[in-house]
Amino acid sequence: MPAKIVETSPKAFERVAVDPVTLDIIENAMLNARHEMDAVLFRTAMSPGIREQGDAFPMIANVDGKMVVGQFGSFIYGFKEAYEGTIEEGDIFLITDPYSCNGAVSHINDWLLLRPIFKDGRLAAYAAMFGHMTDVGGKVPGSLPTDARQIYEEGIRVPPTKIYRKDVLQEDILNLILHNCRLPHWNRSDFNAIIASIRTAEKRVIEMANRFGDDVYYSALEELLDRNRRAMAQLIKTTVSTRKQSFEDYLCDDGMGMGPYKMRCTMWREGSKIVFDFEGTDPQSIGSVNFFLNEEMFKMFAGVWMIMVFDPKIMFNDGFYDLMEVRIPRGTLLKPVEPAALSCRTHALGRLFDVLSGLFGQSNPDFLNAAGFSDSPHLMYSGYDKNGEWFQLFQIGFGGVPGRPVGDGPDGHSMWPNFTNVPNEFVEAYFPLRIETYETLPDSGGAGKHRGGNALRVGYRFLEDGEISIHDDRWLTYPWGVNGGAPGQRSRKELVRKNGSREILPSKCDRIQVKEGDLLNFDTWGGGGWGDPYARDPAAVVFDVDAGLVTAEGAKAHYGVVLGKNGGLDEKATKALRARLAKKRGKTGIFNFGDKIPELKKRCQKETGLPAPKQPEFPRFIQAIQANAARTAAAGKRQKAGSKKGKAA
Repeated sequence: MPAKIVETSPKAFERVAVDPVTLDIIENAMLNARHEMDAVLFRTAMSPGIREQGDAFPMIANVDGKMVVGQFGSFIYGFKEAYEGTIEEGDIFLITDPYSCNGAVSHINDWLLLRPIFKDGRLAAYAAMFGHMTDVGGKVPGSLPTDARQIYEEGIRVPPTKIYRKDVLQEDILNLILHNCRLPHWNRSDFNAIIASIRTAEKRVIEMANRFGDDVYYSALEELLDRNRRAMAQLIKTTVSTRKQSFEDYLCDDGMGMGPYKMRCTMWREGSKIVFDFEGTDPQSIGSVNFFLNEEMFKMFAGVWMIMVFDPKIMFNDGFYDLMEVRIPRGTLLKPVEPAALSCRTHALGRLFDVLSGLFGQSNPDFLNAAGFSDSPHLMYSGYDKNGEWFQLFQIGFGGVPGRPVGDGPDGHSMWPNFTNVPNEFVEAYFPLRIETYETLPDSGGAGKHRGGNALRVGYRFLEDGEISIHDDRWLTYPWGVNGGAPGQRSRKELVRKNGSREILPSKCDRIQVKEGDLLNFDTWGGGGWGDPYARDPAAVVFDVDAGLVTAEGAKAHYGVVLGKNGGLDEKATKALRARLAKKRGKTGIFNFGDKIPELKKRCQKETGLPAPKQPEFPRFIQAIQANAARTAAAGKRQKAGSKKGKAA
């Protein structure tokens, strides 16, 4: 039974006309309130992941729960469907369990706090924020075990819970939750910071409604949503074909020695609606790389991708959701069955953006992006220092943004645009390690007319004994290039012991013991290149060499650009070399994946220093789920066929 909203005033809001000036003022006031939420959070949180890196996502939604401003789309529909209690004035809800809120959050490290905003007895809006907590308990520090088989191993799960009732904190519940976390003081601080941010949003909403009137405020939000819907409807009509187009990409492994895992999506337009069907995606993993994908969340991913690529002037919100239909088969990697583990879900989440790029670009090659840094790789480092104090680091790595129709991909950038790097000085001041290297890797971005962004290398020198965990991907498959562009460089992790011995670490591993003086070289991956690299302006290649982004050898091998003795361009030699290389290469295709999966596996040990992953094994009960789904689908087709025959008769 869905949630019940309790209002003391029965009067409904009335849709009224809003003049353009007022609409513009309210739109910008909403955007300002959304950024003010961030400012409050980042200035009051304690954990570096939120305070310094910005791993948190705000939202202000209308009375129906549709996001008007924010970053990660609305999850309120899923919350209201899953929660069976009441929504009342003075409530604040805490949710961390994906299975209890239809995937509104996708792993239990994300603490989602949701505030219904009431005014004069009527629900007027919602404000929400979720942030990644450094630790929520579980079997390993950081609560993201790579070898988990069930979500119970990942930490404390909180279903939709009223953590505030009538604006009174339920301290016993909060204390119980914090009792299960390794860094309760961090969690408490971050919790209070999120509360402060959503109370700020509430204050701004009430101020706007008081200034312009409740009905004008309500109507302005509706108009902003409608405006987005009109723009997206036109975008869908002009950019999406009625012909079915499919694309697939892979997660390299599951952290348990198996992989790759296929993610497949088919897209087409039916009238004014775009359909995404994930039939053909691999069954759910025995391990923790599953991603419980909320359909509304994927609509946000697809919508923001379309807006950023095709028309960035469109204000992003949830107004277009009814123009998309998302079909995700149950029991697959993207719709796992409880209690499947979810702690490594970030890799599948990020890979969805590469899948979207491949889907949309097939019918619009001029808008096609290469594969890029579609992940948020994690490093966790923990232990006891010489004073017996517990330390625990959680840090997100950056990589190469793909080459694009409009230009080169940025180097050493986060997948999420609003994330920022943690200053090395901060890390060194608060944790027992030294950052000895922090640089982009030349030649790691795929060559192209528009170069893919370079990967990042961070060298961590550990100053205390402890243990590390690593979450990453793209060590087997390549970040592919497009329109003649080359793939980017794959990721790599190397541990150099104090005695000089070296060890290549898997991309997903836990409980790696490190000693004082050991060095970890944490290499992320580059973005794929866009367009023919032999069509790149030679002057741009010379600039890249001067800037340390491309080596002289890379300029010659990948771009056909020859440098003279003084480092300048040798035009004659460049022209001749490019002609020879282009003739030898021959015709290029739309996608350059580096090679097919079987060939990558054959060369895996030699190229990566790691054994090739084995063919995945899937949970046995998934076969029964898939068989039932097939029978249901077949029955539906028979019923539809019978209905057509009846109409014809």
